[in-house]
Amino acid sequence: MRGKSLDFLKQLVETPSPSGFEQPAQRLFRQYVAPFADAVETDVLGNVIAARNPEGSPRVMLAGHCDQIGLIVTHLDDDGFVYFRRIGGLDPAACVSQRVVIQGREGPVPGVVGRKAIHLQDASDRNKAPKLEDLWVDIGAKDRKDAEQRVRVGDPGVFVQPFELLPNERAVSMAFDNKMAVWLVAETLRLLSQKKHSAAVYGVATVQEEIGSIGARTSAFRVEPDLALVIDVGHATDHPGLDKKKEGDFRLGCGPILSRGANVNPCVFEMLEATAGKHKIPYQTEGIGGRSATDADPIQYSRAGVAVGLIHVPLRYMHTPCELISLEDLTNTAKLLAAFVQELKPGTNFIPE
Repeated sequence: MRGKSLDFLKQLVETPSPSGFEQPAQRLFRQYVAPFADAVETDVLGNVIAARNPEGSPRVMLAGHCDQIGLIVTHLDDDGFVYFRRIGGLDPAACVSQRVVIQGREGPVPGVVGRKAIHLQDASDRNKAPKLEDLWVDIGAKDRKDAEQRVRVGDPGVFVQPFELLPNERAVSMAFDNKMAVWLVAETLRLLSQKKHSAAVYGVATVQEEIGSIGARTSAFRVEPDLALVIDVGHATDHPGLDKKKEGDFRLGCGPILSRGANVNPCVFEMLEATAGKHKIPYQTEGIGGRSATDADPIQYSRAGVAVGLIHVPLRYMHTPCELISLEDLTNTAKLLAAFVQELKPGTNFIPE
């Protein structure tokens, strides 16, 4: 991955977009996909929907959520320290001593998450996991009045770690969950702009997945897809401390993970698998026994039901400020998505037999 595509991915992941405050990521997506779409619109919740060949058949929805986990300001104390609650599945242990950017009234406000130094902790405290209420953000304020000039209750923030390329086509950054899927939706539209396809394709950057897949519900209702391909991150299990018998064996660089289970239409899965084989695209398979906890769940039961496929990209250290992926996996996932759409013909049947 090189050039504009890599620059766009870097911009996406480094742009703070906590759930409920996703506007910067939405703007980037709109700007990038506009040349590859016949129309781009934003709905009242903030979902960005880019349509290609809207008169085509079947109607395909490609969904990747553009929000990330973060924090929200709940209290400023007399000394100017900022207390917060989580937005989404924030791990307190991953917060300690992390750099933070709060979206303040006059723009970004940098800070750092503070915690009592180990030298000052009681012996009994040293082996305890930190609690969120025991952490605070230090923005360098002299007192509460000084802090209030820059932040206020309700301001959102994110933990900041830059995009870095690593050896072996790997990269580390904040917010690969799930900005990499927004990149994949956009990249698929770009690849399709160079090809002919019968399907109507709606690439959607959904909002508020981290707090309940809210945007997926409304955008699926709006698009009325016949089928939807939902892209999200999945747990790579190729690092120490994980039991593959329990979690499965999923490795970076071995391709996207195709999900099978109750929330996945079996016809769509078989078509994805066949497409991967035809185009010699590596892939991995996972079984999900119940809800997937992704946008696939609400999209599946939108209106009279949608045939859903779920594709995970393996990722290490999920919901931390330093998530790690393989760029090779991203490239192969985009190829699979584009090839799958090209295979679709009017009248394709997704009803399980």
